Amino acid sequence: MQPSRPVRAISRAVRTRTRVGLARVRSGLLQTFQMTVASVGAYVIAEHLLGHSGPIFAATAALVALGFAKGGLRYRRVLEVSIGCTLGIAVGDALIHVLGTGVWQAAVVLMTSILLARFLDNGTLFTTQMGLQSVLVVLLPPSADGVFARSTDAVVGGLCALAMAYFVPADPRRQPREDLRRLVEEFAGVLRETARAVSDYDARAAWHALVRARQTQPLIDSVTTGLQASLEIVRASPLYRGRRTEVEHLEHSIHYLDLAVRNARVLARRTASVLNHVTLSDEAVASLTGALEDLGDAVTTLGHALTSASPGSRESYLRRARTELADVAGRLHPGRMGVRTMEGETLVLDTRPMVVDLLEAAGMTHDEARAQLPRLEGWDRG
Repeated sequence: MQPSRPVRAISRAVRTRTRVGLARVRSGLLQTFQMTVASVGAYVIAEHLLGHSGPIFAATAALVALGFAKGGLRYRRVLEVSIGCTLGIAVGDALIHVLGTGVWQAAVVLMTSILLARFLDNGTLFTTQMGLQSVLVVLLPPSADGVFARSTDAVVGGLCALAMAYFVPADPRRQPREDLRRLVEEFAGVLRETARAVSDYDARAAWHALVRARQTQPLIDSVTTGLQASLEIVRASPLYRGRRTEVEHLEHSIHYLDLAVRNARVLARRTASVLNHVTLSDEAVASLTGALEDLGDAVTTLGHALTSASPGSRESYLRRARTELADVAGRLHPGRMGVRTMEGETLVLDTRPMVVDLLEAAGMTHDEARAQLPRLEGWDRG
């Protein structure tokens, strides 16, 4: 007996959630290790070296500073949260020494901490941690180790968090590669969908390609944000300083890949308009379709190069990508592609700068990339 449709839907949902959850666990193993070691280490240091009893704020400061967060400038975030924790505790310690403890004192301390945090920094994490830690100081029993003992514990926790982030960072290449893989898959899909729209002479399909192209912006933002964190790691951490050149090459490629995706949006929008208003010759349809399909394949090859962990494979894919892109570039001449209408010519002319951007992403200079395009001087439109 076959299971009912709701049972199958629930089963698929459980499998999906399990798969996604296990993926998050695997990706968070290193940060879990960092948080555990930093928190326990800060507690032990504050308790045994400083002689504080139950230094819970040392552990919480380290834990919060290294908390899970995608992207962002990692060292700045750790430092920001650490300072926010320490200042919040210091403000709370100082005010309860003057005002005492109680509900209205907690309100005064919280408001003062938040306003001070907004004065010092506009970061959300900084404000939240400063306010949270200060109110905890007021509501918890006073420390037996002195007025500013808990502030000292927070400093210890922040320093342990910074030490873990500095000496045991995540691989700075992993996140950009994962984000790049998703971006390239979508970009190649946009080009192939645009090619099918031209082949089928379907303006609606071209609009779908445009919508898909516009939806790549979050992926581009994710790649850019992850790359900022990666650059920070390779420039600061001694463990990955030797990978700085590799990550900077990724930065160079991502910049031009971003420009190419923007050009793809323009091309998809122009394609929808042309298919709605102009009749292209069979030769033009075939040549445009072939160029866009081959361009999608070249983008896939470029994606393999940018996401490859092996230097040898990466260079091999880059050479192949440059060859495939140069082949497409050499065909981008309206006259040779059988394009006879001004509107159709704009599709070819819109594709040319995108191919130049992709060639630069693959390692060519701007002059070398432009040289792959056929010259348009003396082109007879008639």
